Amino acid sequence: MIKKEDIFQIGRLIKPHGLHGELSFEFTVDIFDKTETPYFICEIEGILVPYFIKSYRLKNNNSGFVKFEEVDSDEEAKRLSKVNLYISRTLLLEDFSPEDVLNTDFYAGYQITDQNGNTIGKIISTDDSTENVLFNVLSDSETEILIPASDDYILSIDDDARIIQMEIPEGLLGLN
Repeated sequence: MIKKEDIFQIGRLIKPHGLHGELSFEFTVDIFDKTETPYFICEIEGILVPYFIKSYRLKNNNSGFVKFEEVDSDEEAKRLSKVNLYISRTLLLEDFSPEDVLNTDFYAGYQITDQNGNTIGKIISTDDSTENVLFNVLSDSETEILIPASDDYILSIDDDARIIQMEIPEGLLGLN
């Protein structure tokens, strides 16, 4: 059974394209040049269902068309309209380096700990609006903290436990 914490949203199916089950989709994370995923995961009535990809083609930098195996009609494709599109986190971790996913919210939900193992807080989003990517962290005291998501500060990433241990520069936590 697929669990929500084991997947990562990469986009959304939009609507049928043509009469033979092809669907248009938009994506927020460009995985197509880095991985050969055999399937996407869709949430249908609260159940996470893998749909195996027969073919896909990109339209531009953030949209394309996908044809799933066993979705062969406009009616079957309509059922998938406006459904979120996910990929397995395990697959992403196999094919992507941490730097590849820093400009996404892939690490949302991960705990940040300092070099001594003390919990700083939980990542709620990633800010990539500037050249320096930042983790937006919510501390236990409900304070938002911005921490540079730099390799210089990341000591280790435990994807199973969803913990990032960082060397927090002295005084950084007092700036926020």
